Amino acid sequence: LTEQNERDLSKIRESPSYQMALEQLSDIKIVYAKVTEAALLHAIFEAGIAAVWKKAEPVGYAEIASSLSEIELKQQRKDARRRRPSWSEEE
Repeated sequence: LTEQNERDLSKIRESPSYQMALEQLSDIKIVYAKVTEAALLHAIFEAGIAAVWKKAEPVGYAEIASSLSEIELKQQRKDARRRRPSWSEEE
C-alpha cells in the first residue's frame, strides 16, 4: 500500500462517518466494531468491486442487446411479459 492508502485507511478507522459510508457501500458491519485490518480492507474491496459491477452493468446489457436480432429481442420481451413476477407467491 502507498502512503496515501495508509492515510486513507487511518481516516476510515478513526471516522464514524467514513465507517458508516463504507458499511453502506460494502454491506459489512464495521461501525462501532473493532475491525481488523483484513476486515477493513475486505469492506473496501467489496465496496470497490460493487462500484465496478454497477458501472459495467449498463455496458454489458447494451452489448447483449446489440448482439440480439430484432426477432430475438421481441421474443425475449414477449417471454418477460408472460413470466410471473418473483414476488407473486410471497405472502
